[in-house]
Formats: sequence, structure tokens, C-alpha cells
Amino acid sequence: MTITANMVKELRERSGAGMMECKKALTEVQGDMEAAADWLRKQGLAKADKKASRVAAEGRIVLARDGAKAVLIEVNSETDFVAKDENFLKFADSVAQTALKSGTRDVEALKGSSINGSTVEEARQALVAKVGENVQLRRLVAVDAKSQLGSYVHGGRIGVLVEMEGGNEELARGIAMHVAAMNPPYVSPDTVPAEIVAKEKEIALAQVKDSGKPPEILEKMISGKLRKTLAEMSLTGQPYVMDTTISVEDALRKAGAKVQAFHRMAVGEGIEKKEDDFAAEVMKQAGLA
Repeated sequence: MTITANMVKELRERSGAGMMECKKALTEVQGDMEAAADWLRKQGLAKADKKASRVAAEGRIVLARDGAKAVLIEVNSETDFVAKDENFLKFADSVAQTALKSGTRDVEALKGSSINGSTVEEARQALVAKVGENVQLRRLVAVDAKSQLGSYVHGGRIGVLVEMEGGNEELARGIAMHVAAMNPPYVSPDTVPAEIVAKEKEIALAQVKDSGKPPEILEKMISGKLRKTLAEMSLTGQPYVMDTTISVEDALRKAGAKVQAFHRMAVGEGIEKKEDDFAAEVMKQAGLA
């Protein structure tokens, strides 16, 4: 299989490893991106294992909240210019309020809801005609917390809702800000899926198996590496961004609180973006290509 420059670039962004190491990893596994990332980690070459999201869509994450009830909704546009347009912002806010009041948890159902004398879908179509760009309601998440609800929106680009038992609203908001900043995949180490734990253990074993240590020492080394990795990918195991001298778990324990769930939404995540080659475009326009 041919290993392309774009494949190497994607793996470099994801792993933090060097160009030649990434190319070798992809060659070793016949171009399988997931397997290549694991191969780098087993060789100890990956500096980071960040899931790269090639973001295409612009738009806004909008929050609507009433006490312990809240809605986050993503409204997309083609450009950031339109995402800052007054008409777009007004539409996004109105849609979020409509979702909150209607109690719907489904985007398709939301499109039929009433908004300012028309349906949400009719209002969307009218906005498209006004701004000259495609506008879409992509997704929403609705929460009705039983205890504390933390909410936070960062610059209209990232939104978080945190459902927490015990504690207070200040802590719940702080945890929401932490989730926005650190984007942990899981709440706690014991909520990490078994298949992920097994893969991480395999990687830890590959990293230490040639150390020459006795089996009982190897087992301790593997357990330590695994424990550290699971903590890093879990909300409760991470240093708390509001006070990095303690962990999130410490902050929760001090307040007698427990995070039941969190929901994080970022504009355009997971949507592939078409990358324009401006140099090629200029040459084409000039008749040189």
C-alpha cells in the first residue's frame, strides 16, 4: 500500500512522533492509522495520543438553561464570518430556547417545533436565503439534573454540561470548565471500557518486556503504567485546572460530590474539512497549471 504524505501528516499530528517514525509505523501496519498509533506507542515513540478531529464546519455552540434543566445545541455555518453574523446568532439562541422549552432531545423533532410564528426548519431556510450560506442544526444534548448542574460555554466554540451529585454550583461550573479545557474521554478509571484497558495493558507490556526485570517487577511496572494512563484519560484522575495542586477527585471528595456524567460539544468536531491548496488555485486561475 502507498503511504501518502497526508497519512504521515495525520499520524504526526495525532501522535507527536517524527516524520520518519510515522512513515515506518504506517508501512509496518499497511497503512492502518489506528494500528500505526498503537505501534508507535509500543515502541515508545509517540509523545501524545491525541485523537485528531479534522474540523470542517464553523458555527456556534449555544446554551439555554433554566435551573437544573439545560440544552446545548450546535448550529453550523460554512464560514466563521457568518457564525458571527447578528442574524445567525439570533437564530441560534432562539433555537436553543425552543429546544429547552419543548423538551425535545432530537434534532429532527426540533426542526418541526414552533419558533416566532414558523417552524425551526422554515426559520433555518429563511436564514440561509438571508446570509447566503448553508446553515444546519447538527446536534443537541438536553439534561435534567437531579442535583447540581454545571454549565460552561467557551467563546461559542466549546460547550459543556456536568451532572453532579452533591457539592455546589460553583464546583459544578469549575468541573465544566475543566472538561472544556482538558476534554477527558471518561469520568473515572473504573468507567474506561474493558477493551480500552486491555489495549493499554498490552501497550504497557510491550514497553517494558525487554527491560530484563524479573516477572514480579515487570507486573508492578505494567500496573503502574496502566494506572497512570487510565488516570490521565479520566476526569477524576486529572490535575484540576482550577487548582492544579489537587486532582479533580480530590476537589470532589473535599466537597462531598460525585460527577455522574458530563457532555462536551465542540464546533465541527468529527467533520472532515476540505483543505484548499491556494497556490495551486492561483496558478490555475493564472493559466499556469
